[in-house]
Amino acid sequence: MKKNGWILALFILLGLIAGALVARWLQPVQGISFLTNPIVTSWSPAFDLYVVSFRLTIDLQLSLLSIIGAAVAIWLYRRV
Repeated sequence: MKKNGWILALFILLGLIAGALVARWLQPVQGISFLTNPIVTSWSPAFDLYVVSFRLTIDLQLSLLSIIGAAVAIWLYRRV
């Protein structure tokens, strides 16, 4: 398999999604709430030029499990 930046970005994205799914599934478990509580941040740039207006909102929710998922994805990428 040829290694490049796009494949690494795909691995990291899939690792973040997998970690977020595991965090969502384990959210009812009280003993591991430090792993499943997300840190929520939002960024919303906008501009209005009277003819064209543009609004974009990006919400990012990172939990410790999603970061662990990204780290596992990087490890898997290096092993391939």
